Amino acid sequence: PAGLGLVVLLAGCSSLVGAPEASRPDPSPAEAAGEPPPTPSQVPVHRPPVERRDPGVTPEPPNARDRMDPILDSPWALTPEMDEKVQRWIESFRTREAELFRTTLSRMGQFEPMVSRELRDQGLPPSLLFLPVVESWYNPRAVSWVGAAGLWQFMPATARGMGLQVDRLIDERRDPYRATPLALSFLSDLRDQFGSWFLALAAYNGGPGRVQRILRRYGQTEMTHDGVFLEILQSLPRETRNFVPRFLAAARIGMDPESYGFGGAIPQSPWRFDEVEVPDATSLDVVAEASQVDQEVLESLNPQLLRGLTPAGVPTRLRVPEGTGARFASAYALIPPEERVTFLEHTVTRGET
Repeated sequence: PAGLGLVVLLAGCSSLVGAPEASRPDPSPAEAAGEPPPTPSQVPVHRPPVERRDPGVTPEPPNARDRMDPILDSPWALTPEMDEKVQRWIESFRTREAELFRTTLSRMGQFEPMVSRELRDQGLPPSLLFLPVVESWYNPRAVSWVGAAGLWQFMPATARGMGLQVDRLIDERRDPYRATPLALSFLSDLRDQFGSWFLALAAYNGGPGRVQRILRRYGQTEMTHDGVFLEILQSLPRETRNFVPRFLAAARIGMDPESYGFGGAIPQSPWRFDEVEVPDATSLDVVAEASQVDQEVLESLNPQLLRGLTPAGVPTRLRVPEGTGARFASAYALIPPEERVTFLEHTVTRGET
């Protein structure tokens, strides 16, 4: 029919469709260059030093009223050993990663109200708001070199096990509103399993099975605490060794950006949208026309759509800009089903040119 476009997907293409190279996050220093620059930052940490305790005894907080966050204010987060690692990552964020970090602080404004609400609802530490900074730079379309995707960098099998849809048309790992509650619930379960937020974060990054095996090797079979992370540190993979201090550094800066030179980062506006439902296969350009909005806006609000097309035979919920839901519903109902998809997808097979 007239106006019919043709999308040809070449067989054997090695890159993940829907994750162009331009959308991938820059590799973290742990991935690209190992350890960060060795020069410690001179930025002061506004917390008193805490003496290292016997790792076999769970420490008591020096003053329970001062414990604002169980991760940032963990006594083992303030030991000289850990603080030296954190300061090196703070220096990395303030120098070679400064531009990207500033962009991330701005971008996270789109999702901060939603993530903070989920943290409150689940009773989790506020500092976890900054975990997507080190996971994905708060980019819903981020894809790592091993195939983890979304704000929270779920692997496909993990995501499917949590009930997220991951297939050739839809990848709900990229949907912040679907993935965030599940990611935080998973972190909470890891904290319950290991008895330590540091170990929970290490397990989130390196896998709970790996952390459990290392703990058994060290004779740790009971509930543990944050100090154990430092005891097993050298047995963890390099990326996981760096992950906890890198997160602590990001959270310290995020909690007080002005003190670290990021006061000029202006948060982007939170997403505001109506949810609508399409009953069958529909392409986003049709949704854009019915809603009378730009297609790019819809693509931004629906990063889970890999090809700009909803699946056939099942209803799919989409986001449209706030205030356009009713207009879309009225206009969409008048579109014949055969005109709701405006392109053809064809996979090249053997014998075709």
